[in-house]
Amino acid sequence: NMFFIFGILDAISAVLTLPGMAGIVLTIGMAVDANVLIFDRIREELAAGKDTRTAVKDGYNGSRGAILDANATTLITAIILFSVGTGPIKGFATTLIIGILSSLFTAIFVSRLYIEWKLSRGGSLSFTTKATEKWFVNTNFNFVKTRKPAYIFSGFLVAVSLVALFTKGLSYGVDFEGGRTYQVRFDQPVEVSKVSSSLSKVFVNASGKSFTPIVKTLGTPEQVVITTNFRIAESGSEVEEALRAQLFTGVKDFYTKAPSASEFDNPGDRGLGIVSYRQVGPTVADDIANSAVWAILFSLLGIFIYLLVRFSRWQYSLGAVVALMHDVVITLGAFALFDGILPFSLEVDQAFIAAILTVIGYSINDTVVVFDRVREMIGFGPKAKPTEGVVNEALNATLSRTFNTSMTTIVVLLVIFFLGGEVLRGFIFAILFGIIVGTYSSLFIASPILYDTSKK
Repeated sequence: NMFFIFGILDAISAVLTLPGMAGIVLTIGMAVDANVLIFDRIREELAAGKDTRTAVKDGYNGSRGAILDANATTLITAIILFSVGTGPIKGFATTLIIGILSSLFTAIFVSRLYIEWKLSRGGSLSFTTKATEKWFVNTNFNFVKTRKPAYIFSGFLVAVSLVALFTKGLSYGVDFEGGRTYQVRFDQPVEVSKVSSSLSKVFVNASGKSFTPIVKTLGTPEQVVITTNFRIAESGSEVEEALRAQLFTGVKDFYTKAPSASEFDNPGDRGLGIVSYRQVGPTVADDIANSAVWAILFSLLGIFIYLLVRFSRWQYSLGAVVALMHDVVITLGAFALFDGILPFSLEVDQAFIAAILTVIGYSINDTVVVFDRVREMIGFGPKAKPTEGVVNEALNATLSRTFNTSMTTIVVLLVIFFLGGEVLRGFIFAILFGIIVGTYSSLFIASPILYDTSKK
């Protein structure tokens, strides 16, 4: 799947940005999910007493509907984002569209080719291990019964999030506000993540809020570009001198033989220090921010209509869209609430927009898989209403898949969070937090809303 994605991106000469990489991260999660759906279904068929060949055939056939529905809703979102969005949003949508089509092909055809080849050579395939064969087997948790406490808990989180958004507000990064850019040359190679971390301890305002700058290598590892929106609303020679002094304090330890403060401001023959300086405007203009909002709203509408057509009942659409709005509001609220508290930047920038879009794609994927199992159990028709028993059975039947997919994605994100450097931390935190909230909402919000609105 990854081979196809990067091959196609190279063939169309696409520029891979951070939002584009977010699309690939979501694609990896969905590719894993498709395989987990298939293998879980095969395990069910084997548990029913079927031989391996029949179980594989029925497992692929039984899981195909859920895979197609889950990917179709995300594909609709991606197409709308590509059509309405601009800049970073379009980059995210491009990689996501390519990734979805590629993951569908690899999950449904390539993996099956391998399994069929393995079985044709007399090989054996096991879809469980002794340690995990009893996991999530015959679980009987009553999700519907806990819906009222879940509604109260979610209502509290949404209320806190809205209060945080309206009172404290979001902290906008350089992409939205503009900032100052310094080109700095060192006398040895430096790691941009360490430089950024060091400067975030220096760029602190009177209220104690830290500003983590964007640091990128320019040409060679000895030269970097540092962009920050620290004190962006202030101007004047005194402010500029104070900023340069703070910049020097944050980077002087990265020299083998540091220049003096005056030499740092005006590099002489050694050429070490601030080589150039300029103020930059916001790269995310108002039209890009507005297009992001409209893209998300149109995506929600597209998902609502698709689920209405596919499942023939508006209750499925309502459950999914309410859960998505729940996830987005709480993730936004967390950024407003924890900004300045957590030891890394939670600024809203282009990457954050991509993170929110990733959360929407992942959350709807999770919800549709459960809804597909509900529909499979009750069938079509006006009398085919999801009862409490059916909803609980569907949620318990897909619990193994929910756990496996969430854990594999969370493990990948945790690795990037701890090893990916300071610049990526806020971006990965948004996806990580959103996926956890999205998994919760698919179990305790979307399906219970489907049940409650179907009773009348």
